[in-house]
Amino acid sequence: MILLTGGLGYLGSHMAARLVEEGHDVVLLDNLSNSNISVLHRLKQLVGREIPFVQMDVRAKKQLQQIFEKFSVTSVVHFAGSKSVNESISQPLDYYDNNVNGLISLLQVMKSTNVKTIVFSSTAAVYGEPESLPIAEDAKQAPITPYGRSKQMCEFILQDLSRAERNWRIAVLRYFNPAGAHESGLIGEIPHGIPNNLMPYIAQVARAERPYLQVFGNDYATIDGTGVRDYIHVQDLISGHSQAITWLSEQTEAFEILNLGRGEGISVMQMLNAFSKAVGHDLPYQVVPRRQGDSASVYADVTHAKRLLGWEAVRTVDDMAIDMWRFYQGLNAD
Repeated sequence: MILLTGGLGYLGSHMAARLVEEGHDVVLLDNLSNSNISVLHRLKQLVGREIPFVQMDVRAKKQLQQIFEKFSVTSVVHFAGSKSVNESISQPLDYYDNNVNGLISLLQVMKSTNVKTIVFSSTAAVYGEPESLPIAEDAKQAPITPYGRSKQMCEFILQDLSRAERNWRIAVLRYFNPAGAHESGLIGEIPHGIPNNLMPYIAQVARAERPYLQVFGNDYATIDGTGVRDYIHVQDLISGHSQAITWLSEQTEAFEILNLGRGEGISVMQMLNAFSKAVGHDLPYQVVPRRQGDSASVYADVTHAKRLLGWEAVRTVDDMAIDMWRFYQGLNAD
């Protein structure tokens, strides 16, 4: 049984669908702080059966221990955590508590139940401002926000644990910019409040929920002056997790850090144009001043993941826009 923390979130729900499709048994855990119970019903519609779900926080150790024992958990994919860069700046204590203490609680329960296999959800934010491109796993780490630092601390904890107890099997996956939705249109990213990520914001503009997209700066040294990021289709990202689980199952001990991205940069305007094409008309935008701390370009070196896991992203930016728009068009069904 594979436990997915944050199992009703954007990534957790896609992972649940993939694992069930592959024949795995899964149990979902989520405190619903940044997700919606309607996702559980959509998952049932997608996979054709009920998936066990428990509403709780990973910091509730006694209850978490009971979940491990009740469901005979054998491995964990840990998605649960707070992920807003801007929110972390105003609420650092909450971010360190949720992300760092949440992981420690989970690992303590895993240790007590002799579950030693975990795939950890990390982020390219641990790198901070890149010194060179593309960014490889051994690049200098200088995170510039509490969110990035909280994930860096989690990575240190996992690495120290693997050194102290050699029988752990750990894969740390550093995401770049997940985007898109499941091809069925049933599950996707539904942020609470103002979206922190580009594509959900564009989708809300397309649905006339917001008047226009704010483009933060058009004077960067990039292809069109707007910021460049490494966007990866959520289904490609989930394939990376699936292949990491398979790889870990073949190891007696492991600690690996892997970038998951497409390995190329896409600008804000390129993404806006792809979404406009998917919608069928131009979407409004306004250029506003740069945000403090934003980099001109960030994209991954994905050589390690290709070599170790045999994994690479195959879906295009157009695929991301088409799938995301299909999902947003179907949101009113709930």
